[in-house]
Amino acid sequence: MRDIVLLGLNHRTAPVDVRECIAFTADETARALMMLRENPAIGESVLFSTCNRIELLMAVDEREAALSLAKQFIADFKKVPLSQFENSLYQYIGEEAVRHTFQVAASLDSMVVGEPQILGQMKAAYRRATLEKTSGVILNKLLHRTFFVAKKVRTETGIGDHAVSISYAAVELGKKIFGELDGKRVMLIGAGEMAELAVEHLIRNRAGTITVANRTFARGVELAARFRGKAIKFEEIIDCMKTVDIVISSTGATGYVLGKEQIKEAMKVRRNRSLFFIDIAVPRDIDPAINRISNAYVYDIDDLKGIVDDNMEDRQREAVKAHRIIDEAVIGFLKWYDTLEVVPTIVSLRGKVEAMARQELEKTLGALSHLTETDKRAIERMTGTLVKKILHEPTDFLKKDGCQGNKSTLLDLTRKLFNLEENH
Repeated sequence: MRDIVLLGLNHRTAPVDVRECIAFTADETARALMMLRENPAIGESVLFSTCNRIELLMAVDEREAALSLAKQFIADFKKVPLSQFENSLYQYIGEEAVRHTFQVAASLDSMVVGEPQILGQMKAAYRRATLEKTSGVILNKLLHRTFFVAKKVRTETGIGDHAVSISYAAVELGKKIFGELDGKRVMLIGAGEMAELAVEHLIRNRAGTITVANRTFARGVELAARFRGKAIKFEEIIDCMKTVDIVISSTGATGYVLGKEQIKEAMKVRRNRSLFFIDIAVPRDIDPAINRISNAYVYDIDDLKGIVDDNMEDRQREAVKAHRIIDEAVIGFLKWYDTLEVVPTIVSLRGKVEAMARQELEKTLGALSHLTETDKRAIERMTGTLVKKILHEPTDFLKKDGCQGNKSTLLDLTRKLFNLEENH
């Protein structure tokens, strides 16, 4: 029976420069799978590559040979010496490979526990493998079970609840203040990465117009185009403050970009409609004294970090429940996997007994020419029922717990007792 093996590296075992060297694009993944399909040492394969991990999941006949071949295949395909990444590789076999696959899909092995993107990425990798016909009986079953387990973890635990990134925490705070973010107008001051991420979260929550103010106007225009928004000059910020609802600031300024008096004037024109400031800059862009103005809310990166830290603790507690769900799922999958070893022997045994019964039945019916068609059908039914009854207990024994522990010995004995070697 084929072994399930997994070879990979991730953000814990390899620095980003190593991961970049052997990361596979979607086109490269399809090409690599096609090449692996032609290799007789690798029976089934699914290749999974993201910015944080590259993993090759396989079902193989000779695991040591396959693992050695897979390492060299990655090195040759990516034109990177094996010595450059071999020490970063991990490998899991059998039960541990199954458990690791479940944990990755449930985002327990992610940089941020509970992040939802990983499951979608794994599903895309599996779709590519099915298109290239490199995933067979074993990996199909394993990955269908993996997606089921990941969904169960997501629905039965709080592992994906609450904000665990600065940008996401900022948006969650905005939702608390406004109730819903539908149509809320956003101003982005500066173009830092976390501010961009916050805007992406806001757009997913159906926020309205995005206005970008950047010291380099061309960069502001470029970023605004990405979010289908509009760019303004830095000098227009205060004037625009009259109409926006959310301000996200992440400039590299050494002093405050927005002061208390400026916002106080803007709030008069706004008729005190709520204005929410997210200050992701270090040093800060927004004067914290603005918090003292009615209906103006300022949150800086320390406020957001506190929320993230609390939520990470919550997620770690939920991870304990997730591990229990995964442990149960591993036991269930291995029960199915163990039956694969038994199936060929059962098929051979059933085939041999049915063939013998059919041969004897034909002889008997041939000698009893006086029987009616009804009588013949009755004898055929009785013979079929007898075969099923004879085979029921041996089959049940081989499939279930009676064959645990010394399975190989018992299967070997069964094949010898019934002389199944030529059929196996």
